[in-house]
Amino acid sequence: MRANFSKALQNNNFLSLSSNLGIAVFGFLSFFILVRSLVPEVMGEWVLYLAAGNLFEMLRFGLTRTAIIRYLSGAEGDDRKKLIGTNWALGLVATIVLSALIWGVYLMFPSKIEGSGYSLFFIWYPILSFVNLPFNMAISVMHADQRFGKILFVNTLNYGGFFIFLIINFFFLHWGILFIVYTHIALNLLVSIISMIYRWDGFEYLLHANKKTNKIIWDFSKYSSGTLIGSNLLKSSDQFLLAFSPFVGTVGVAMYAVPLKLTQILEIPLRSYAAVAFPLMSKASLENNMEEVKRIFYAYSGGLTFLILPILIIGFIFSEQFIYVLGGKEYLETQNVFRIFCVYGFFIAIDKFTGIALDSINKPKKNFIKVMYMAVANILGDTFVIFYIGKFLIIASAISLLLPPNINPIHFGLLHYDFSVLQILEMVAYVTILFTLIGIIVGLYYLNKDLKLSYRYIIIDGWKFFLSVIKDIKSAFVP
Repeated sequence: MRANFSKALQNNNFLSLSSNLGIAVFGFLSFFILVRSLVPEVMGEWVLYLAAGNLFEMLRFGLTRTAIIRYLSGAEGDDRKKLIGTNWALGLVATIVLSALIWGVYLMFPSKIEGSGYSLFFIWYPILSFVNLPFNMAISVMHADQRFGKILFVNTLNYGGFFIFLIINFFFLHWGILFIVYTHIALNLLVSIISMIYRWDGFEYLLHANKKTNKIIWDFSKYSSGTLIGSNLLKSSDQFLLAFSPFVGTVGVAMYAVPLKLTQILEIPLRSYAAVAFPLMSKASLENNMEEVKRIFYAYSGGLTFLILPILIIGFIFSEQFIYVLGGKEYLETQNVFRIFCVYGFFIAIDKFTGIALDSINKPKKNFIKVMYMAVANILGDTFVIFYIGKFLIIASAISLLLPPNINPIHFGLLHYDFSVLQILEMVAYVTILFTLIGIIVGLYYLNKDLKLSYRYIIIDGWKFFLSVIKDIKSAFVP
């Protein structure tokens, strides 16, 4: 058994899965502690701090990460140094520009920002962005080199350290939200220092950047960065718009965040296997081996759908128990929102791997267009639901309180003022299913133009891949 486990530790799929599993587990546990440490209004502010921060992280590293992974996976010698140098140069410039922009907006509108749920982001994110730059540069290089063991180490140190602090704070320190933000920044700084000491980030190659590599990365990244931003908007625009709604606010953001956090269970295998699949597909594409690109696409998109299906079924059946464990009694009413997300989860593997396949065959523009279709559909759908249907629900609920019981919609169980916010959250979750289906249709349309796909192999090769994953898991833990 020990030999099997040691062999598994050398498997990139296993290491990548372990890294993402560790992030998700620590993320869940940290969320579990925070939701019990902070009142819903303050919890909503923390959610917005992370959501807005993640959006700007995508903007910063969208300029380089996908392109660096693609081109660095086959680079050697001086070419490698130049690419890593470009990674640093573009990342540093993006950090300076975005931080100046965020602080500039805060200085112009301090009272409005401090009165909103976004004050933590506008004040503290620019500091975090400089602090975690080396750490993120190292992650990009490690992904390209498929050094998933090192990625597992640094992510465990960062996310695990934050969880340990939250435990200590919950039982002994009882510090408020500001000290939680301070610690979050300090841990990112620690991981960045370690990355620079061990030279994982490639900072020493900064001056090797030149016009040629800058142009190569920029030509690819001008679309891939938009793709990453659009992908992040798909996840975070719900929360941004809910926060701006006069009917929902930060309390609604906190309520929506609990079932949304549970859906990250689905993203564990997706992110893990995507990190392995993208360099493999990129290398096959660079070698003009399109049959291998198709084989990987079929196997991973179908196989991951089979892999997460049992999780979706369990989540749908036991949604109430999952919500209670993560959020407690205050959030139990959001169990239907989680059930809707479970339906959405059935489609996400195919959607994700159509995007990865388009990037790997050097079609970032098409992937960008695909994500923009999805983002526009999501924002328009959310806006309609939150600001128009939401207004109608609240006005109708208020009027219904004045009506006699025999004609009151409350009497027939059709409407209730207390549940108007919940109804908005459920409709926002339904919009998520809609934009995912749009993404799959557009993505497969573009991908089929270049690869001439046979869709039945998503099931055939996907099932074979699923069985191989189960076999690998068994061999790792069963003697």
